[in-house]
Amino acid sequence: MSAILIDGKTVSAAVNAETARKCAELTQKYGCRPGLAVVLVGDDPASQVYVASKVKKCAEVGIESEKIVLPPTASQKEVLEVIDRLNGDSRIHGILVQSPPPPQIDEEKIILAIDPRKDVDCFHPFNAGKMLQGDMTGFLPCTPWGVMKLLEYYKISLAGKKAVVLGRSNIVGKPMMCMLSCKGVDATVTLCHSRTANLEEELKRADLIVAAIGKPEFVRGSMVKEGAVVIDVGINRIPDATRPKGYRLTGDVAFDEVAPKASVITPVPGGVGPMTIAMLMRNTLRGMERMMNR
Repeated sequence: MSAILIDGKTVSAAVNAETARKCAELTQKYGCRPGLAVVLVGDDPASQVYVASKVKKCAEVGIESEKIVLPPTASQKEVLEVIDRLNGDSRIHGILVQSPPPPQIDEEKIILAIDPRKDVDCFHPFNAGKMLQGDMTGFLPCTPWGVMKLLEYYKISLAGKKAVVLGRSNIVGKPMMCMLSCKGVDATVTLCHSRTANLEEELKRADLIVAAIGKPEFVRGSMVKEGAVVIDVGINRIPDATRPKGYRLTGDVAFDEVAPKASVITPVPGGVGPMTIAMLMRNTLRGMERMMNR
């Protein structure tokens, strides 16, 4: 079997083109652009790269961006004051605080402080609760939503199929379970994690595997049945002296073992990754649409 390789770059480009078109329409209609504020606390190199990529994509699709950088020593009070200002700024339709913050910052309090109408990460209990109830019209978690867009683009029907989500994080695993089981998608979902008994047997029965466990190449070829759809959300750095940077990127799936058995599979990089920022842009657009129509 030769697996179809999902091209996240192509799909994200299509999503971003549609976002850009809609941003232009809103700008013409209301005389202002959708606005996204990204707050970075500290100087973590990886976080700096992520924030820069988000700001760059905003410019490409027609979203006004504001980047606020606070020092690593910033207090909880200082971060909350920034969020309070952004909550009251009518030019800002989405607020994102780059994770993880320094240890002195209580991330849960930061999430609760963001106005749910601007919570483009969909971390606030209000938005997460609406999604759990089946309302997919508001903000949705960016990475799981990106996975759903990939499945939609490649016309992969999941009605009545068995899906296994590997990983139970609030960012990917839990919302992924919710979105796969909602009406209209209709998969039967099993959420697995590090304490799941007979994990390999659960994976072997799956028509769809979404791997988001954060363990490099955890899913081996022996764990996957013939013809399964495999979505690899993980991205891990593995030391590799043969590479110029001294490492290589790999997912949570052992690609070379799994690809010959899968019907469809995502690569790492170039699969799910590009979709996360694309859906963040789409959430920011939704934020402006909802504010203007309330």
